[in-house]
Amino acid sequence: MSLRSRVQRAVVARFSVDRRALAAFRVALATAVLVDLALRLRDVRAFYTDAGVLPRALLLETFPALGRLSIHTLSGGLWWQLVLFAATAVAALALAAGYRTRLATAVTFALVLSMQLRNPVLLNAGDSLLRRLLLWSVLLPLGARWSVDARRRESTVDRADVASIAAAGLLVQVLAVYVVNAVLKARGSAWHDGTAGRLAFGMDAITVMFGEVVAEFPALLTAGTYAWTVVLLAAPLLVLATGRARTAVVAAFATGHVAMALTLRLGAFPLVSLAALVPFLPGVVWDRVERVVDERLAPRADRVLDRVGLAEGETSSVALPAALRDLGAGSARALAAALLAFVLVWNAAALGLVALPGSVTDTVDPEERRWDMFAPEPRATGGWYATVGTTESGERVDLAPGADGTAMPADVDSTYPSHRWYVYLTSLRDAPAPALRERFAHYLCERWTREHASTLESVNVTFVARSVVLDAPDRVDVRPFGVTACAGADRAASERTRHLPPLEDD
Repeated sequence: MSLRSRVQRAVVARFSVDRRALAAFRVALATAVLVDLALRLRDVRAFYTDAGVLPRALLLETFPALGRLSIHTLSGGLWWQLVLFAATAVAALALAAGYRTRLATAVTFALVLSMQLRNPVLLNAGDSLLRRLLLWSVLLPLGARWSVDARRRESTVDRADVASIAAAGLLVQVLAVYVVNAVLKARGSAWHDGTAGRLAFGMDAITVMFGEVVAEFPALLTAGTYAWTVVLLAAPLLVLATGRARTAVVAAFATGHVAMALTLRLGAFPLVSLAALVPFLPGVVWDRVERVVDERLAPRADRVLDRVGLAEGETSSVALPAALRDLGAGSARALAAALLAFVLVWNAAALGLVALPGSVTDTVDPEERRWDMFAPEPRATGGWYATVGTTESGERVDLAPGADGTAMPADVDSTYPSHRWYVYLTSLRDAPAPALRERFAHYLCERWTREHASTLESVNVTFVARSVVLDAPDRVDVRPFGVTACAGADRAASERTRHLPPLEDD
């Protein structure tokens, strides 16, 4: 065998994806979408309607380009958001089942992207990775195995691995997340000296569940810091290794993400990351999984499909001409190649290795849109909000749950109702557009009016920053946002004045 053939075989072996892995990835990705939807649903009014913190007018003023790309902005009412949330859930369920898989994937991607663009203030690395995984998925045969589409297909099951530009692009996309993050962490000092874990877990606002226990053991946090650093440095083995060695690397990353989910407030990020690791698992893993699926799960699935009438019939009702199919396949390969080139160039620019034209960086700076989770240093400043309202009668009321003025709450985590609230309020404190802070104060006014019989005249918002200092008392810094007059109070005062009896002359 020639050297060229050996190199080609080695590359294909490392950048191809098992069809069964793609099937499991499909289910995991759909599950991540559904979990993300469920987590967002509790705050749908606050974050996605005109009655919330970012009405459509403010969205288009602050993020004009992004806001116009979202169909969620077609209405500011709660009903429209619930319709789109339901549509996203239906599409994700179809994706999980593998029913008209490519269409379900495309619709899920479009709706998730639209939802994210409706409120860009809420986005984090997990959201960015999720939409990228969905985009690559549109170009991959996710329904080739263990799906309704495969069950209805009359042809023989194709057991060959998927060796394509899109398959390689999916793996490179995930690999880029870890490599870029590892390089950025190497540029800081906290990951070298083992203090990163102590800094991250020193912020009460992001520690949840077992995190509050782990935070009491500095030696364990130091060991965890070095362990995760080693795992990140091993990221290239996700594609360079094969067989059991690759499985071990995937398991190491998966263990880290499970640990994060159990200790840190990260929303759906750990689940999305776990889904992203599935395509790396080699065939030896899926040989064992397949026996379980075929012997135990497949018969049950067939009975369900028979009951609902989806077991028979072709998945495609229109037979396309061969020339048109070839054109579509060629276009898909060209798109995959362009996306792969973009991933490589963009991440290189994010690390400062490639200079992009000014016309690009003036719009979006790659160094501000990179995989910098807890890098180069973990964020060491947390804190809580003290939001005090003054009613028309002069009574002062605390508007933040768990907070009592500027005094440190017993549980800082409880002052943030959810992960999305934490992301939003963190963005709010980091010098955003002044209109965002002003709108937050007005939202507090309006929420109080909806939930109480009284009306607020003003709201005083203060952020109390608490910076973690190792082996020394933490620093506390009070940062007032200022007092905002409630528009509702002004209108109420005008109504009362309009109905007062006229003054009599002396």
